[in-house]
Amino acid sequence: MATSAPPPVALKRLEQIASDVCNSVLGNVEAYEHSKTGAWNQTIIEKLLKAVTQEAEKPYKLAINSTIVQHSVPTSSSLVSSSGTDTANIKKEEGDDAKPAASSETKKKGPAGRRGMHSATGGYWNEKTDGMWSYKYEGDDKGFDVVIMLIWIGI
Repeated sequence: MATSAPPPVALKRLEQIASDVCNSVLGNVEAYEHSKTGAWNQTIIEKLLKAVTQEAEKPYKLAINSTIVQHSVPTSSSLVSSSGTDTANIKKEEGDDAKPAASSETKKKGPAGRRGMHSATGGYWNEKTDGMWSYKYEGDDKGFDVVIMLIWIGI
């Protein structure tokens, strides 16, 4: 969605650039990993800024926001340790009657479903030269989405 001011790059092209950037950064990602989201966001922002500034027909001040929203949780496969041992089936320490811990079936966490998110942004600017646009990269199979917002201010 864009405001009334013309964007630095045609809207169809902006959508293609954003899609290409997200696919290049997240194409090999299989699932949400919180420790990597900062790097993913930073790379998305840097690549998008570079592409838009290279293709803009005139100079603009630009600001980009990238938000990664997790919408599912890992399954029991995340309970398997790096040694390949299912941690849910390891016996308790001696003195606890050496009973097996809860099975992996009771500790399994399935998808939590989609989480709601609403974001709004406003600006006080020249509606003839300034504007904003947003894009959503749907990573349903990865368990997260990316919402990107581009703000431009004509110079």
